[in-house]
Formats: sequence, structure tokens, C-alpha cells
Amino acid sequence: MRSEVIVSFNAQQRHALPLPTGEPSMAADVARRWLDDQFVANDCEPLRASGKVLIADKVLVLAGTVGDARFTNDPAWALDFAQATVAALGRPVVRVDVESGAISY
Repeated sequence: MRSEVIVSFNAQQRHALPLPTGEPSMAADVARRWLDDQFVANDCEPLRASGKVLIADKVLVLAGTVGDARFTNDPAWALDFAQATVAALGRPVVRVDVESGAISY
């Protein structure tokens, strides 16, 4: 089955990150830890006033915080992001729309 993460910032800034078929390259717990670590390392702010951060929120906020330049200039990081996103969310195709603040599967 095809796996892919599509991150869009606007109509001109869109990144399709296809992943190799087969087993996920990250276990779900490793993926969640990677997202947690990146969330903290990049000084991301929770979306909710309660401070509770769902995995989908982490993916969305992390993408928005690092911005288009990180996806463009650091393909290794972008691949890790895509692998962690697919593994943590348990979905083969994830669309991250930073501009509208939405994730779809």
C-alpha cells in the first residue's frame, strides 16, 4: 500500500513526501517520541489553552513552526517527519494543511 504525507503551506508551497511501501520504518512509540522531541526542540506552542496536545496537533504545529524552508532545505528531516507522522497516526496517507490548520486522512 502506498504511504505518503502531503504538507501544504499554501497553493505554491506544497511538499509530497512519498514513503517506501511495506512495513513502516518507525514503530508507533518511536514515532510519537520523535514528534515529542521535535515539538520541544523547535519550541512549538500547544494549540489548546489546556496544554493538552494530541498527536495530530503535534504534527500540524510542528509543520507550521518549522515552515516550508525546513521541508525544502532538509530532505532527511522531512523524510523523518513523514515516517513519524504515518507511524504515529496509523494512517498510510496524511494531508497536513498548515494554512487552514487541518489534517485529513
